[in-house]
Amino acid sequence: MITGELKSKIDKLWEEFWTGGITNPLTVIEQITFLMYARLLDMNERRDEKKEQRSGQPFKHRFAPHQQSARWESFRHLPAEQMYKVVKDEVFPHFKDVAGEGSLFAEFMKDAQLMIQKPTLLVKAVNMLSELPLQESDMKGDLYEYLLSKLTTAGISGQFRTPRHIIRAIVEMLDPEATYRIADPACGTGGFLATTYEYLLEKYSSPETITTEKVTNEKGEEVEQKIYSGDLLQEHRHHVDTDMFHGFDFDSTMLRIAAMNLVMHGISQPDIHYQDTLSQRFSERFPKAAKEGFDLILANPPFKGALDEEDVDPVLLRTVKTKKTELLFVALIMKMLKVGGRSATIVPDGVLFGSSRAHQELRKHLVEDNQLEAVISLPSGVFKPYAGVSTAILFFTKGGTTDHVWFYEVEADGRTLDDRRQEIRENDLPDLVEQFRKRDKSAADTDQNDRTSKSFWVSKEEIKKNKFDLSISRYKEQIYELESFDSPKEILHRLREIETEITQDLENLEALL
Repeated sequence: MITGELKSKIDKLWEEFWTGGITNPLTVIEQITFLMYARLLDMNERRDEKKEQRSGQPFKHRFAPHQQSARWESFRHLPAEQMYKVVKDEVFPHFKDVAGEGSLFAEFMKDAQLMIQKPTLLVKAVNMLSELPLQESDMKGDLYEYLLSKLTTAGISGQFRTPRHIIRAIVEMLDPEATYRIADPACGTGGFLATTYEYLLEKYSSPETITTEKVTNEKGEEVEQKIYSGDLLQEHRHHVDTDMFHGFDFDSTMLRIAAMNLVMHGISQPDIHYQDTLSQRFSERFPKAAKEGFDLILANPPFKGALDEEDVDPVLLRTVKTKKTELLFVALIMKMLKVGGRSATIVPDGVLFGSSRAHQELRKHLVEDNQLEAVISLPSGVFKPYAGVSTAILFFTKGGTTDHVWFYEVEADGRTLDDRRQEIRENDLPDLVEQFRKRDKSAADTDQNDRTSKSFWVSKEEIKKNKFDLSISRYKEQIYELESFDSPKEILHRLREIETEITQDLENLEALL
């Protein structure tokens, strides 16, 4: 999370934009992102140049010889007027060159323009962004999160960023492969897709190619960070760059940020589209996605809101007749997966125990027509400061059969559960990942299946008897300890003795005066 001195710097930068005449929060976020992207392009280029010097292996340069003046370290020391001219006439046009002619990313970048009108404001923005520790892999996401928290609309329609450590745990549990096609039907800033790529880089790096470099963290301390080459991904490189990652959303600014986020991570042509995935037009525009399906879908779809039934894909309504977006998105994900494809979807707790016909039908479909693998209960504060809603993660495989479902209750995620979300020692996520990977269904009907513990199994028959209720509280056994207290008369007697002592002390004090 962004805290302390770093938070103050971003607040100051925000104020500078505001006083500089840019008052639309989305425009501020977009302009900061463009400048961040410019700096990261140069940082990545310098990192690859050093790697080339060490290994002798050439790489695809982001800057041609005649474009060296568009590099961050080249223009950031220029006088205000000169810097403004270079950024406007060279840096922003360069974004389109880097994206590649005819690519989806080029489509997103073709309208990119410098909205900052004052050269002095540009200088302040460039200087402040130069001080941010963007080398840290989580910092970009944390910066987006803090900037998004400044939007007055954040959280109104359920559009808030999923914390990176939650995403990381989900990705580790699903353990994606290099051949997968992976999607997020409500991708926002692309957090799930970017984190999945980071995980794949680590998984597909030979031990001898892993290097370290010193970076400055948020506290100003110099720490070592591992750099993963992803050399074993080379044979899958074309697939990774063009057909592995697919994101959809209907917020154009968020999509541009998502596209830049993925390109910054090293995916040259992410498949990011402006599209309402719940509408009938989604199937019409993306028949390949609808017919072939995806191997993996990771999503934190909007929780709140209802749609006009006329706009909703009728195929989804045949699965669950409702206007509620949180139910429709689960139905959509089931539709988008290929048979055998898996998903981890974050849902509000209401999806687990809602008593409406639509809620029960959806859960019945999950349990009886698919393999519902696990229900992970999350503490209610994980999405603060945006919302305090209680949530859970549904892990399921399209098709197959469900005989038992694994439940796990996360009580702490390594952060405080208030608006500040500061780091603490208590963290169940490492244990969650470990227990999920080694869960053994054969223990479901034995004494080892302790329902007073954090994790346990529940049979399909029991879930069915409870109207397919998937809330962990329905099945977890609580241990009640008998406590005894003194009788009210005894407590009252002690209070009178204390009162007598106080009165005596006051009289003694008065006598001294």
